[in-house]
Amino acid sequence: MFKKTDDKEGGGARPSFGGSEPSFEVRTRSVSVIGPTLKFKGELSANEDLIIEGQIEGRIAHQDKNLTVGKSGRVKADIHAREIEIQGRVDGDIRGDDIVKLAKSAVVNGNIQCGRIVMEDGAHFSGSITMEARAPKPAAQHAADDEKPAGEKKPGKITSVAG
Repeated sequence: MFKKTDDKEGGGARPSFGGSEPSFEVRTRSVSVIGPTLKFKGELSANEDLIIEGQIEGRIAHQDKNLTVGKSGRVKADIHAREIEIQGRVDGDIRGDDIVKLAKSAVVNGNIQCGRIVMEDGAHFSGSITMEARAPKPAAQHAADDEKPAGEKKPGKITSVAG
């Protein structure tokens, strides 16, 4: 029924389905999808990009990867990832090491800490935004920053309340 054939270009063996090749392409980039019918409670972490279309409650730790909360995604958790895009609803604090993007369909209730932020017109946000170019410094370093001369820049803070 299944025969293995050598694929010289791909460098490995692929199954043969009755002599014909499958009509789909296999993804080479690792992406996990939490579908719209999945509900998860607890701590979630993985070493691949993640798309959430279901419901998550707890904590999401994805420091080195990208995270997307899709339009049907509902998250009640603190999130930490490299790049974060919100299209659905998030109730919790968000920490994006690089960038946080809020689509026009996003509803976010919580604080955001990131290096850069993009917020589309129509996005709903309630909380504060702290922008830092690098990872947070130890408490002793923050005290030293407060003593900088007035001309030196400090991280900015934006506060917004959706009405």
